[in-house]
Amino acid sequence: MPFRSQFIIIEDNLIDQFVTKKLLKKGLDINPLFIANNGKEGLDWLIKHPNHQSLVILLDIQMPIMDGFEFLDEFAKLAEDVKDKIEIFVLSSTLDSDEIKKVKDNKYVSDFWNKPFRLELLQRTFV
Repeated sequence: MPFRSQFIIIEDNLIDQFVTKKLLKKGLDINPLFIANNGKEGLDWLIKHPNHQSLVILLDIQMPIMDGFEFLDEFAKLAEDVKDKIEIFVLSSTLDSDEIKKVKDNKYVSDFWNKPFRLELLQRTFV
């Protein structure tokens, strides 16, 4: 049975996009799945699709044009009724403890996952 939330991957790395997409399809039968190549594309997608019932964002930190932290700053400016329907999970390979702390301290971030994350983590979180 497919998972009911919509998912958007905000990630610039094509390999990470591919792996994450495969894990979501295999583990949760996610379809459709939206992909944005940077935070600006992700924010533009949110603005164009404000009427989702439930949305999960898988957000990278290091990206060109608009990085994950800039995305989170802009996300904070969105209407509360839009933000209330969204869960954000930051996916990153960073080892920088300051970046990790900054992510974990952000009130809009549900969790921080190291890349590559495992299928079991995905299933344990959403099933």
